[in-house]
Formats: sequence, structure tokens, C-alpha cells
Amino acid sequence: MKLTILGGGGFRVPLVYGALLGDRGEGRVTRVVLHDVDDRRLHAIGRVLAAQASGVPDAPEVTGTTDLDEALRGADFVFSAIRVGGLEGRAHDERIAFAEGVLGQETVGAGGIAYGLRTVPVAVDIARRTARLAPDAWVINFTNPAGLVTEAMSHHLGDRVIGICDSPVGLGRRIARVLGAAPEEARIDYAGLNHLGWVQGLWVDGHDRLPRLLADPALLGSFEEGRLFGADWLRSLGAVPNEYLHYYYFHREAVRAHGTGPTRGAFLHDQQAGFYTRVSDPHAPALDLWNRTRAEREATYMAENRETAGAGERAEEDLSGGYEKVALALMRAIARDERSRLILNVRNRGTLAGLDTEAVVEVPCLVDARGAHPESVSPLPDHAAGLVHAVKAVDRAVLAAAGSGSRAQAVKAFALHPLVDSVNVARRLVDAYRAVHPGLAYLG
Repeated sequence: MKLTILGGGGFRVPLVYGALLGDRGEGRVTRVVLHDVDDRRLHAIGRVLAAQASGVPDAPEVTGTTDLDEALRGADFVFSAIRVGGLEGRAHDERIAFAEGVLGQETVGAGGIAYGLRTVPVAVDIARRTARLAPDAWVINFTNPAGLVTEAMSHHLGDRVIGICDSPVGLGRRIARVLGAAPEEARIDYAGLNHLGWVQGLWVDGHDRLPRLLADPALLGSFEEGRLFGADWLRSLGAVPNEYLHYYYFHREAVRAHGTGPTRGAFLHDQQAGFYTRVSDPHAPALDLWNRTRAEREATYMAENRETAGAGERAEEDLSGGYEKVALALMRAIARDERSRLILNVRNRGTLAGLDTEAVVEVPCLVDARGAHPESVSPLPDHAAGLVHAVKAVDRAVLAAAGSGSRAQAVKAFALHPLVDSVNVARRLVDAYRAVHPGLAYLG
């Protein structure tokens, strides 16, 4: 079975390959094709993967190419993890937003909109090519903003594109662990959009254990989201939000914390530039360098938010990632018809009230050989539904701008976002982003 990884020179690709190395049985991936626009990065990650495969019998064959059509042709699965504009682009997104006093995070607020505006046209081109060159392939999208990009691709691939994210998986795992339940035996009642969802129940043996968690301050203070949001706020919500909602509920604090010193994008840009330079030395221990760099990356994830909340360091068990496990479970469920329940980004199909059927939402799904089928979830309370509808309207304005080249639609996307509070700021953001991003030249 052939797996094509787009963004194949990306830093986190070894996580996916590591998961594949542990997979056995029928329907496993036997061939991995890495595609990237940067041949140097392809070579560097290829060295890391070769070290991972050393001594592993029947390790999937790995090849690399800068030819997109070659990479896609005949693929069974396509894993998309591209970053249009690279980490330099992310650093620009953050810096420009903070200069206007608004959030610049890569998937939330102004930074996420800028990232989406330059990514959607590229993702649409990939979707069209995949439909032509690998019509039977399933596309697993991890490219951010994941929900927005998945929706853009679904216009050309239908239900054969599925978005994944590790945030809901990690949240559910932490809550289950605190409650003494095995994560694989718990059913998580989770709903929303990518990076904008809430756990409203955690069911084990027919009983909802979440009320017990919300009633116990000690339990709430024992895991990351409990410390991040605070016990009182979680009890007021009656739910546990995805960590990214910290940017909404504590917006002013987040802007102050992130707006001083190097941004996350600038940090990752410098960190990874150093990694790729060092690993280009043929005598350098590629896998060891990668492991050390990844450990630093994971430990500093959302560090400013944790500092603002006094949440302390990340727990050791939360430093191992998770999206690669979701990707592997998704591929296994489809390729082997192994029924599995996963939280995924899929078309709504009536799951969340008030959103049309084509809107991509993040909800629990039953996955089998026919794809991902959203399951019923508890209705969102008014405050959560209002936020979901507002952000989905922003997504739709981004898609309209990307499809038409309309500057007015781009301004609308920024101005409608709950974390951008001024039409004038929105206009300045569009002009500033267009000035630094060649990928936004299409906006008239």
C-alpha cells in the first residue's frame, strides 16, 4: 500500500513513519513517498527515517520527490502536512498581528486567517490533482488551519478527505486518565470546530464521569486544561474546552504574553533551521538530533499560555504527540475495515445544529472501509454554538476570498473574527500581509 506524505521534508514526518514501523498485518503501508518543494529538507528527513528503519524487518520503503504529480499518482493514502510560506511565513503572521494588538497564533484569529488565505489555493490544487491522479485515494489532512483546509479540499474530494488533529485526542486521554478510566474504553462527547471544541461528557460503562471531574477541584487541578482554564471557569462552563479556547477566554492575557519577545513561529524557525543545518552533515547522528529537537519543541508548546495561567510545565506523558497515532488508526480502519471511533474533521451531515451539511466540523466518528461517519453529540450550549457559528462564517469568507481573489472578502474574514475587533484593523492586516506574502498577491 502506497502512502504519499505531502510536506515530506517536514519536521514531524518521523512521527508518522515511526507509527508505520510498528504496524503489522495485512493492509499495512509498504511504500512511503515523501514530497516536498525543498529537496534539502527531503534529504534531511530521509536520513532520520533511514535511522529509524535500521534493524526493523520489512520497514516501509521510502523515496522522495519534488514532483507533486509523481508523488500522488497511484497513492492509496495521501497525508497532507504542508506549510505554505514555511515557518518564516508563520513568524510574519504572528508579528504583523501583534503589531496591531491582536492575536497572531497560526490557527486562531488574524494569524490563522492569513495562513488560511495563502494555504487554501494550494490545498485546492492538491485536491484537484489527487482526484485526477489517485481517484481512489483517501486524503488525511493535517495541514492547518485543519478544519478550513479540509473543507476547501472536500469541495473536490467529497468525503474522501478527512481532517485530523491531536488536540481532542490528548484532551480526552488526559480526562480519562484523571478519572481512572482507560482512554480506549471511554466514549468522549466532544463537538465543535478544529481548535474550537468542548468535551461535554466522558462515558464509561454507560455512565458519564465528567460531572465527577467538574465537582472535584483537586481532580481539575491535576491535568493541563484544568490548570490552564481554572476550576471555577470549567465548572461555570460545565465542560472542558480544547486548549486553544484559552486564546478566546483569556484573549487579552494571551496577546500580552505572546506579544513580548520572540513569537512561537520565530522560535520554531530558528530551532528547525539549526536542526536542518546540523543534520545535513553526513556524519551527524540524524535521529538523535531529531529526538533532542523534538523534545524541546514539545516542552515549549503553548508555554506562554501556561505561564499566564500559572499552569506549570507540561506533564511527561503529554510530550509524545499523538496525531500520528490518529493517522495510523484512521488508515487501518479504512484499509482493513477495522471499525474504530476517532474524533475527526468531517462534513457536518446534520451533526451540529445550525450549520449546513457541507460545513466541516470536529466530532467523534465511526470509521470503517467506507470512511468516517459522524456520530450524534450533545447539543452545544448557546455560548459555544454562537462562537462556532461566528468562526465558521470567517472560514466561509476565507474560502470566498481564496476562490474569487476578492480583497473585500479577505477584509470581511478578518473583521468578522471574534478576536479582531475593528474593520479598520482588518483592512490594515490585509494590506500588511499582502506586502510580505507572495502567496497573497492574488487578492485584488
